[in-house]
Amino acid sequence: MAKKSIIAREVKRQKLVDKYAEIRAKLKAEGDYEALDKLPRNSSKVRLHNRCQLTGRPKGYIRRFGINRVTFRLMANDGKIPGVTKASW
Repeated sequence: MAKKSIIAREVKRQKLVDKYAEIRAKLKAEGDYEALDKLPRNSSKVRLHNRCQLTGRPKGYIRRFGINRVTFRLMANDGKIPGVTKASW
């Protein structure tokens, strides 16, 4: 489990990205880079990092499910993810 402060920081960044998305797109289209520099740094989408929605783990993230590999394996073995079965051949 990731520290609560790190998870909270990512949530805060996501809110800023959502808040300034339209403004950033407008300024980029106009080519007004000086105004873009004055926006908060964390409002840039590039600064976001994918994290597991359940544990907050930053590594081994599976985009399709929004969780990390460890959590995915535990949930898949318990049958909590529909359509996912353990492979055997």
